[in-house]
Amino acid sequence: MEYKYAKNENYEDFASGRVLYHGRGMTNFPVRLAQEIYKRCLQFSPIKEDICLYDCCCGGGYLLTVLGFLNQDTIGRIIGSDINPELLETAKKNLSLLSEEGMNKRIAEIKEMLSSYQKQSHIEALNSAIALRNMLRKKIKFEVYRFDALKEINLKAKPDIILTDVPYGNMVDWTGNEENNILDKLLDTLYGICSPDTVIGLCMSKKQKIRNEKFIRLEKQQIGKRKFEILKKD
Repeated sequence: MEYKYAKNENYEDFASGRVLYHGRGMTNFPVRLAQEIYKRCLQFSPIKEDICLYDCCCGGGYLLTVLGFLNQDTIGRIIGSDINPELLETAKKNLSLLSEEGMNKRIAEIKEMLSSYQKQSHIEALNSAIALRNMLRKKIKFEVYRFDALKEINLKAKPDIILTDVPYGNMVDWTGNEENNILDKLLDTLYGICSPDTVIGLCMSKKQKIRNEKFIRLEKQQIGKRKFEILKKD
């Protein structure tokens, strides 16, 4: 895949468990790919600043937190939801890092671990935490909710961009649903919270197909065993 917007840089500061918190069962998303999909969605959006970004399958909030750090100039509000309450607690901790208060608390935690154990990994974590804190230009508001994305989502705001990595295979239990049916059910739910200008970026298995006629495809790309599609209300 050709990257149009995301630079080929070293993203090790975002390694899960280094500064960002890692929860059991939490999956991570390639940082450069996340940035590329977000930027492509932004190109299709008429809104270019103070973006409300939403992830309906946010898990531990890794994807949202990374994008919050990398897009201080365009993102003003972040909303995450998931059905797993344990992962949502991790998401709250990760999204709190998008403020000086949250980062200072995390730095204090890392310094305490460094003092106690004197590990090289803690020195690297401290350096990464300071680098991430230096990226902060503003405090991005965030909200986290527990929703079943296949049933009903109740948001107070219409998101400008929805970006999510759809769980698939053995990673999640979508009881009673075929994988393709999951996507169409998910889009049915998202349809109710989208404005006419909302842009959706979905990453999924390359075997999955979207058949929902309520949306039009703006772009489609394959990356190895995965692919992403960018959609908008028809």
